[in-house]
Amino acid sequence: MAGGKLSPRQKMINLMYLVFIAMLALNMSKEVLSAFGLMNERLTEANLSTEQRNAAYMAGLAEKATEQPEKYVPLKAKAEEVNALSNEFDQYLGTIKAELMGTVKDDDFDNYEVMDKADFLNQKFFSGDNLTPAGREFVDNINKYREGVIAIVGEGFATIAADVNKKFSTDQETRRDGVKVEWLKYHYEGFPMIASVTKLTQMQADVKATNSQVLSAMLKGQLQSDVSMTNYQAIVVPEKTAFFSGENFKGRVVLGRFDNTMSFDKVLVNGNEIKTFTGGQVMLDFPAGNVGEQNITGELQFKEGDSVVSIPILSSYAVIPKPNAAVISADKMNVVYRGVVNPMTISIPGVGSVTANGPGLTAAGGAGKYNMNVTNVQGREVKISVSGALPGGETVSDSKTFRIKDIPRPTGTVRGEDGLVKMQRDVLGISTIGAALIDFDFDLNLNVTGFKFNVPGQPTTIVTGSKLNDAAKNNLRRAKRGETVQIFDITANIAGNTGYMLPKIAPVFVELTN
Repeated sequence: MAGGKLSPRQKMINLMYLVFIAMLALNMSKEVLSAFGLMNERLTEANLSTEQRNAAYMAGLAEKATEQPEKYVPLKAKAEEVNALSNEFDQYLGTIKAELMGTVKDDDFDNYEVMDKADFLNQKFFSGDNLTPAGREFVDNINKYREGVIAIVGEGFATIAADVNKKFSTDQETRRDGVKVEWLKYHYEGFPMIASVTKLTQMQADVKATNSQVLSAMLKGQLQSDVSMTNYQAIVVPEKTAFFSGENFKGRVVLGRFDNTMSFDKVLVNGNEIKTFTGGQVMLDFPAGNVGEQNITGELQFKEGDSVVSIPILSSYAVIPKPNAAVISADKMNVVYRGVVNPMTISIPGVGSVTANGPGLTAAGGAGKYNMNVTNVQGREVKISVSGALPGGETVSDSKTFRIKDIPRPTGTVRGEDGLVKMQRDVLGISTIGAALIDFDFDLNLNVTGFKFNVPGQPTTIVTGSKLNDAAKNNLRRAKRGETVQIFDITANIAGNTGYMLPKIAPVFVELTN
């Protein structure tokens, strides 16, 4: 471009081309840095979801271990080992990320274009062609996690072991020119800081994904074992829970994991062979016996492979005298609430059809199913009266009084979390403010219509809707790391019942982590 004899005008044109190309390269570099930053944000959000899923896995496994210790305690022990390794390595990676971000000014946390230097990790991990003690420690921690997980999962999960070995390999890498270099140099030497931060976040994501993979595989393997025919149990399902003296007992026997294609080779019940069975069910019909508890014993026999499997039948039922009182129960509670439809089940044992009356009580369709709406009922109690006719024509009646309560005080939430929530400011800026009824017996959808938002040292902002408006976001940008912002005076209504006035909603607090 600069060769040969050129006129001053042509030299100027060529110089302008060089400046233009340099400007394009500079802009492209900034765009790449921003892309890494956005990728890091997405990975961070995904890691939070994976953490919640892993916590749910561990909670479910703990519950299973309590219910069935012989099967699930060994799995729980392995899961806890993998979980401990994952948490330890994740925290170590988080410490390095914190050191990296500690070199950035607070005001530049969201400005990824300034995170273009490689000095910090270059000095921390490398000394000439060799690794520093910190660099060797980083590689050793990766190796420790990889070998630890592989040792725990063992031969039973070969696919997971191979995946872990590949994801966390620290073997030498080959450059495009064919030269082999140390793994750490290949991936971290000379890279912009935001690229290294993103790589560390990706490694954290791989750690959490590995944890999920191990937990899921362990539970899946046990569930496959549970479907073995030897794990089935015979269940007696009576036509009704109690029988009158002189009636025949009617019901059926099914397997715990019902299969309507199942057929039996031999069925014995109370010493008699039963030949009436169809669709995987044994149909029972014999005299109920005298008043009191009666036992049902026997066995189901069927072929599995070359052997005969026998499943014992052991159950009982109660024979009771004719009733003279109704049974009235609320499906979810011993009280009824204003502002909601309270489902009720009303019946009299041994009576197929009953009549029920009470303020706000209506039939819901189906035997014994009612709904009660006491929103407009005055007072603190409501009485339900029931009557029905026995097969012989005799009428029985009864009544019961229920307490009326208001819907309890809702709790404010941010992204579904209540109380004191730790969160990054950019995540808070896009999060939804909600309201929830913690430990309430009904699943009600509450629509937030507005709230007040306060940052320490800034005027309180009144927000309409369920997300921060521009004024609230401007105040949020002025908040310092570690400060707690308040979301209070939340207003909401019940979906489908906007006329009901909810109690004052409890506030929610957010501690900013950046």
